[in-house]
Order: sequence, then C-alpha cells, then structure tokens
Amino acid sequence: MSSTIYHHLQTMIESGDNVAVATIVDAKGSVPREVGAKMIIHPLGKHVGTVGGGCGEADVIRAGIDVIQDGIPRTIHVDLTEDISMQSLGVCGGVMDVFVERWGGDSA
Repeated sequence: MSSTIYHHLQTMIESGDNVAVATIVDAKGSVPREVGAKMIIHPLGKHVGTVGGGCGEADVIRAGIDVIQDGIPRTIHVDLTEDISMQSLGVCGGVMDVFVERWGGDSA
C-alpha cells in the first residue's frame, strides 16, 4: 500500500469511519494487479486504490460494503476468464483471490 493509501486509511479511521481494505492474496494467470495490491472501500463511495477495475472490482466493492456492515472478513474469488464474447471489460484470462477486512471502530 502506498503512503498515499495509508494516509487516506488513517484519515478515514480518525474521522470515525468504518472502511474495508481489500488485498489481493493470490493470483493465477493474467490479472490486472499483483498480489499485495490494496484498495480501501468506503461505504459512501470514496474508494482509494484499485484491485483491477471492471466487474471483478465491482464484486469486491459489494463484498467490502457487506464486510463494513457485518464485520466478518471474507475472501472473494474473482474469475477473469469469461469468454470474450461476453463483452465484459474485466476479461484478463486469470483468477485472483481478494481478502476483504473491516478497519475502523474497534476493528483496527
């Protein structure tokens, strides 16, 4: 996580916000970001960083909102191997696992 993302995370937590931090923990094949890439998910849409964009990132954001609400960390499996004829913008040819955990309040 770059110092900019750390700064945003600290600012959000100090403001009393609960956020989710998504981290790519495993990747196979062609994926848009490397293992260790992080993204902060804020419940009001102030996302910082990226785990790759497209439909896969949208799934991670939805999971992040759930994690913020229930506090239960989870790993999201993002499959970017769809047939290109599906006209998805997120087809890279690989798969990745993204761990999502809540930060803020009593969870940090």
